[in-house]
Amino acid sequence: MPPDADTPRHPALAGLTVLERGWLSSNNLLVHAADGEPGATLIDTGHVNHAAQTLALVRHALAGAPLARIVNTHLHSDHCGGNATLARAFGARITIPPGLAEAVRHWQADALSYDATGQLCERFAIDDTLHPGDVLEAGGRRFEVLHAPGHDPDSVMLFDAAHGLLISADALWEHGFGVVFPEMDGEPGFEDVGAVLDAIEALPVRLVVPGHGAPFTDVSAALARARSRLASFRAEPARHAK
Repeated sequence: MPPDADTPRHPALAGLTVLERGWLSSNNLLVHAADGEPGATLIDTGHVNHAAQTLALVRHALAGAPLARIVNTHLHSDHCGGNATLARAFGARITIPPGLAEAVRHWQADALSYDATGQLCERFAIDDTLHPGDVLEAGGRRFEVLHAPGHDPDSVMLFDAAHGLLISADALWEHGFGVVFPEMDGEPGFEDVGAVLDAIEALPVRLVVPGHGAPFTDVSAALARARSRLASFRAEPARHAK
């Protein structure tokens, strides 16, 4: 199914810039500052291997405006690898979900999964944490912070109810969802994936900006594909592991 040709002009994206990346780097979503805000907010920063490219793309999208804050949906290396580069360049504060805050403060690469997966991530410092149930105010919008375990136990999604905009990270893509890493480690994760899909279905979502792939509007079809994929993994866990 080809990406929805109308989504780049979708009204839910007014005041936002979606930087759709390749599959090694997560998408970046730039929320441009509203009047009275100190600067823009960037959600996720891609892989460290692409940090220079991310910086160039963000600079171009900002067109000279400041970047005040970086927010990570979760701390896999393809979502936070550009944190250090962007924080140096703009002096931006970094906000993460709370689950791995201490591991970041002490830079415990094993707890952060980078050693286990052979991934690189330049060390960065955090300024704030964003808890499920909190509200992130950016670009004159209010994003509700929603817990989204499954792919990662500490991951969050961001939902702007006023515009029907869901920033789903790796909880829902147009054609599936991210690898369920707890299951790879012998811990349950498929049930969490199903619960998060149910939670998404209950929201009045009009547009999804996923962690990977183009934004999309056909949420029902994406949920159906994700549930089919989940059912196959539940039936054959070895297939998921492979």
